[in-house]
Amino acid sequence: MRKLTVGVLAHVDAGKTTLSESMLYYSGKIRTLGRVDNKDAYLDTFELERARGITIFSKQAVMNFDDTEITLLDTPGHVDFSAEMERTLQVLDYAILVVSGMDGVQNHTKTVWELLDNYNVPTFIFVNKMDQKGTEVNRVMESLHKDLSDRCIYFNDEDIDERNELLALCDEDVMDNFMTLGDVSDEDIRDLIIDRKAFPVFFGSALKQDGTDEFFNQFLYYTDERAYPEEFGAKVFKITRDSQGNRLTHMKITAGSLKVKDPIESNEMIEKVNQIRVYSGEKYHTESSVEAGTICAVTGLTKTRPGEGLGIEVKSNSPYLEPVLSYKLLLEDGIDERQVLPYLRELEDEEPELRILWEEENQSIFIQVMGKVQLEILTSILENRFGINVGFGHGEIVYRETIKDTVEGVGHFEPLRHYSEVHLLMEAGPKGSGMMFSSKCSEDILSRNWQNLVLQHLNEKAHRGVLIGANITDMKITLVSGRAHNKHTSGGDFRQATYRAVRQGLMEASSVILEPYYRFKLNIPENMVGKAMTDIDQIHGTCVIEKIEGNSATLVGEAPVATMRNYQEEVYAYTKGEGRLSISVKGYDICHNPEEIIEKFNYDPELDLFNPSGSVFCSKGTGYTVAWDEVKKHMHVESYLKPSKGNDEKVIVRKKKPSEDDYISHEEIDAIFNKTFYANQGRKSIWKKRKTSKESYYTSTSTKSNNRSNSYDKSKEEYLLVDGYNIIHDWPELKEDTDSSMGIARDKLMDILSNYQAIRKCQIILVFDAYRVKGGRESVEDYHNIRVVYTAEAQTADHYIERFARENRKKYRVTVATSDGLQQIIIRGSGAGLMSARELRETIKSAEDTLAKEHLSKNKKDKNLIEDMISDELKKKLEIE
Repeated sequence: MRKLTVGVLAHVDAGKTTLSESMLYYSGKIRTLGRVDNKDAYLDTFELERARGITIFSKQAVMNFDDTEITLLDTPGHVDFSAEMERTLQVLDYAILVVSGMDGVQNHTKTVWELLDNYNVPTFIFVNKMDQKGTEVNRVMESLHKDLSDRCIYFNDEDIDERNELLALCDEDVMDNFMTLGDVSDEDIRDLIIDRKAFPVFFGSALKQDGTDEFFNQFLYYTDERAYPEEFGAKVFKITRDSQGNRLTHMKITAGSLKVKDPIESNEMIEKVNQIRVYSGEKYHTESSVEAGTICAVTGLTKTRPGEGLGIEVKSNSPYLEPVLSYKLLLEDGIDERQVLPYLRELEDEEPELRILWEEENQSIFIQVMGKVQLEILTSILENRFGINVGFGHGEIVYRETIKDTVEGVGHFEPLRHYSEVHLLMEAGPKGSGMMFSSKCSEDILSRNWQNLVLQHLNEKAHRGVLIGANITDMKITLVSGRAHNKHTSGGDFRQATYRAVRQGLMEASSVILEPYYRFKLNIPENMVGKAMTDIDQIHGTCVIEKIEGNSATLVGEAPVATMRNYQEEVYAYTKGEGRLSISVKGYDICHNPEEIIEKFNYDPELDLFNPSGSVFCSKGTGYTVAWDEVKKHMHVESYLKPSKGNDEKVIVRKKKPSEDDYISHEEIDAIFNKTFYANQGRKSIWKKRKTSKESYYTSTSTKSNNRSNSYDKSKEEYLLVDGYNIIHDWPELKEDTDSSMGIARDKLMDILSNYQAIRKCQIILVFDAYRVKGGRESVEDYHNIRVVYTAEAQTADHYIERFARENRKKYRVTVATSDGLQQIIIRGSGAGLMSARELRETIKSAEDTLAKEHLSKNKKDKNLIEDMISDELKKKLEIE
């Protein structure tokens, strides 16, 4: 009987568990179909899963189809438990990706697809919920081709010729056979699927059992069993504990066989297998031995870790998905953090995506997770399993650091009767590659056992960066040289030298801060597109309009977790509940505000006693410390890299807030303008004295509007154009609000200008930049009595204002409020009036004060005062007395 390990994966609510129930029912494993909403699904075995209606932990079920035994792995679909899903991919023979026919490809679907590609898993696609109104096969296929692959092929029995033509396009050899025979063989189709050159697509409804039987039959027909080596090998993908507290190592036998009492070497420790269990749902049966292709859980192993390879199997690479949020653990009074730490370590052992950090300095515990839902599950587990009530502090972003150049890190450790020196070549790795360690040091220089020890020390801890003390990532570190002493070197010496070499190299390198990014999809009313795109731009994200249907628009893009984590609340507010935001973790990229983060962490790498960057040398029987920047002058082994001629030391420039002295004056504008715009006007214009900008085109309204130049025809309608973000960043009261939310600052400015319009009675247009938003379209909205414009892609507020002034200067009296010196010059040339941000503020305040005085004066006139009734002569007498 052939054995297949099949995983079912999907975005949350796509119907993944329902499809799994259908497969179990079809195979005869269960007699009645369970449902998630009825809390009786076969694979939702935990109470938390039944209560929430989501899959939290991956589970397995074993079922038989004629000559095939399938171990089905049902994985979590929620974003917060993506790491649990990722671990199962390492042991799959095939994957079934479930896509909702109503929602199409979601952001998390794309993440799953990237992971399937990363782990090279052959994939079938089942489009579910096709019984719902509004679902269309053609629309879904377009989405699959656009968002996943153009090799997603609809396996429709009604049009086999078209299917074969599409399959032939996936491979040259298949195309040759197709051109010769006019057909694509079943064996060729199986090979295309195994090689991930084709992805069969099926449609149906798992809930109503529509199309599922056909899908299962086709799936069984077009799958093949893997060939396995004879020597034992296994891949560990999960650690759990049963109700009695026994530690279970879940693994797939990838070669040979495994028997009870077989010795297993794991992390330099040999342990024996006490029991082999094969689970199906909550129940299991024991086996004395299992063959290759079997998914089982064994007891007796205490040092195994997810991703570890046993026997001839190799270790998996670092997980693609990592925690992005960090929370401080809060305990009840009287409970010591050290008492709780072992329980948390036990959970960390089972869930590697749960990172537990103990800060010795502050005696505090920090927990790194994917999202808030994971925290809620952790709280329940700690209470139910260990009887501990916990809380969590405010969530912080988990930052990372990397380097952008190549350096040689040198570490030397030589106190009395100790000796070691390590040279490491440190290079920037590809985005998302994690940490990679290797050696290309000659054994003539450093023996193999010492090299292995250095690599072990590189692997055994998370190394901290030097900008903010965050863990480093996306780097390749290669051992290139070193030295040991035949008499004085011990194992611990190379640990010290290795750690110090990493730190010394980081101190020399140009480091950068990385932050986690979300991939998002935003569904909003079409008339809100301008605001949404501006919001995304302001939170340092990018987006494009994916589609517009009716009155609804869909935007897709990326944005930092730090700025987008609470954006759902804003979407709900400005769309009045109509908007919907879905997100998934994309990975780490360059931090959008490194200077601010560096200032916030206030980390000094040279004061970090737990991670020294200097080295220890010995002279005349006494050890002494050498600072990191002097180590290479004292090192004993020749440098691997030749010294560079230049110094590429990274300098972080801290931006200062612009002052009034930084702004260009109107006289300077006139000087520039006369040298450029008027430079080729001809000799007859030279004798004329050019009026200053104040005299001709600009007059501050604080000096009364009736002093304006005659170049303005007062009979024309007046327009005031305001460069929104320029004003916000100039006015202190608005600049403060940007620290918490740019939206608050925008709303305040709109309210201020709306009130001012009621006093001034001119047309006001407030312009906001959205020029960096891909696919953005110009959007105009009415806000009370003013007009708000969000510019289009590749169009700044400057461009919009300049165009408006140029096109309408003859029709209207146009004044522009901005303190952008370059923009002032351009506007001056277009014939419009100018007003700085400071003077706009003063003008508005002056108008408000005038209105208040007029109101008080009016009230005063309406009163009957005694002084208004007596003569001047009597007033004088009263003043004398």
